[in-house]
Amino acid sequence: MNDVIGAIRKELESFPKEDRTPDFQRFFKGEVRCYGLKTAPVRKTSLKYWKEIKNLEKDEIFGLCEELFSSDYTEEAFIASFWTEKLSKKFEEADIDTFYRWIDIYINNWAKCDTFCNHTVGDYIVMYPHRVPALKKWAKSKNRWLRRAAAISLIIPAKKGLFLEEIFEIADILLEDEDDMVQKGYGWMLKDASITKPDEIFGYVMKNKRRMPRTALRYAIERMPKDMRSEAMKKDW
Repeated sequence: MNDVIGAIRKELESFPKEDRTPDFQRFFKGEVRCYGLKTAPVRKTSLKYWKEIKNLEKDEIFGLCEELFSSDYTEEAFIASFWTEKLSKKFEEADIDTFYRWIDIYINNWAKCDTFCNHTVGDYIVMYPHRVPALKKWAKSKNRWLRRAAAISLIIPAKKGLFLEEIFEIADILLEDEDDMVQKGYGWMLKDASITKPDEIFGYVMKNKRRMPRTALRYAIERMPKDMRSEAMKKDW
């Protein structure tokens, strides 16, 4: 297992200049630990080594993922997230506790949060919908990334018209959150829910726009027709 991790790290370090983004840091407010790689070479590495480990037991692969997460390198977290997504058919109900721990301990920027939660946690929730209350607990956490994760994990299900009631409940919890990363997260969740439920999301926004931070509001209405966006943006109180 350590040989695989070592080989991955050696490969990530070896990519040429054209596979790197010189200004990788500009996408983040704070400094992040990274190799500065574009997404394509990271995915290439992920797929290459997935072929070597895919027949291991799920717990062994989870162990490798934890090793990657613990390094703090953003690209290694991406590989861990790509691998856990591939294991979605093998998810067990108790895995939500592992996902919670990884987010709480290792996730420390929006890219890690979104890459992991969009698919891995989102797939888990579709498989075990009765565990949505776990996301509501995350939404009340002191950890900004768990609060963002609560919303981000429902984005892909939201696109399919799923979990509308739960989306509103999580948005209610996060409604006046002062953290812009959280505001953007739940605004994004509402935005993608509006793909299939535009009237319901517009109604929610209109009911709550006095309390919603403008950042969250702008994200939430981004997919709406111009007349609805204009109406939502009016300060008519």
